[in-house]
Amino acid sequence: MEEWKKYKLGDIIHLIGGGTPKTTIDSFWNGDIPWLSVKDFNNSEKYVYQTEKSISKLGLEKSTTRLLQKNDIIISARGTVGEIAMLPFPMAFNQSCYGIRGDLDIIDQDYLYYLMKFKLAEIKSKTHGSVFDTITRDTFGNINCSLPAFNIQQKISNILSSFDDKIALNKRINDNLEQQALAIYRSWFVDFEPFKGGEFIDSELGEIPEGWGVGRLSDVGRIVGGSTPSKSHSEYYTTNGIPWLTPKDLSMTQAKFTSRGEIDITEIGYKSCSTKLLPRGSVLFSSRAPIGYISIALNEICTNQGFKSIVPNREIGTAFIFYYLKANTSKIESQASGSTFKEASGTLINSLSIIRPPLKVIHNFNEIMTPIFFQQEKNEGENEKLSKLRDTLLPKLMSGELKITDLNS
Repeated sequence: MEEWKKYKLGDIIHLIGGGTPKTTIDSFWNGDIPWLSVKDFNNSEKYVYQTEKSISKLGLEKSTTRLLQKNDIIISARGTVGEIAMLPFPMAFNQSCYGIRGDLDIIDQDYLYYLMKFKLAEIKSKTHGSVFDTITRDTFGNINCSLPAFNIQQKISNILSSFDDKIALNKRINDNLEQQALAIYRSWFVDFEPFKGGEFIDSELGEIPEGWGVGRLSDVGRIVGGSTPSKSHSEYYTTNGIPWLTPKDLSMTQAKFTSRGEIDITEIGYKSCSTKLLPRGSVLFSSRAPIGYISIALNEICTNQGFKSIVPNREIGTAFIFYYLKANTSKIESQASGSTFKEASGTLINSLSIIRPPLKVIHNFNEIMTPIFFQQEKNEGENEKLSKLRDTLLPKLMSGELKITDLNS
């Protein structure tokens, strides 16, 4: 480590504060400048490409927000602390975040991103605030770090970036496949485009092809709720037991397929409550807090009471139900009830109207979907392995425990 120089993190970065234009002035909003809040980059991806909101040039000029540049880093500093991403192009941001720009005479900006990832746990441990956690400028001044020579920084960041680049590529492929699959579902079962040449009949869902019908969601799959073992019994929970899922688990990932949540339950925990094991291929649908997270079970799994999952009938399959729910989430939410928070009850889910095509049509649809789902599952599995390998290498490379020469030998 002799060649590594010691610094305070605060001495090698420039912190940039953000702000929010007045929401009561319409001319400040919906312009062509992306405006970041933490919800835009709380997904573990290296780059943030889209923002929920945008501001105008006037909104930028008349507020305390600032315009970050390409490759600047954004970190959430208040409430949800420690979410981090890099910017592929200029963006403004709110006051709950900091923009971070390295001293380019000392540190490579890409390397700085991985250094921040390496130091996140320490940064989070030095937060302040009685109501909610907050990172202050002093936080960064209290973080020690060691830096190798600039060329070594670049080599380290190139290694780690290669993992993130491949992960991002796989996600783009999967996103493209998902758009294609949803478009096919809508074409076949909403707009009936392949069947326009035939006769149509009236139904409760409007005109549908002759020979088709309308049923209930419970006609094409079994609706299964979930449950939570008592949290007062630690023996009900484990790190390697029966996979168990909560809506919060799905909020932390954009994966289409799910194998388990953050924590498993034990056999006695499973038997202590009314949760049920769901087979591979079940469609997991969050029915409250919030409504509309959707994933597909990769293996046997059970859930808490925040789900109404569907075990597809064998002749129907997963894809038809998955895209039905995806296309009808807004409708389900509008019909949900509840005073504290909305919930889609089992009665509601069971009674949802659904188009019933002939089984041959379903079979033909599944033949198209099967290779798409296979490729998406493969890409997500590869990304999980790449993420684990990157996360294993990162602390070793950033601490100097593992040297570049060790990787080349």
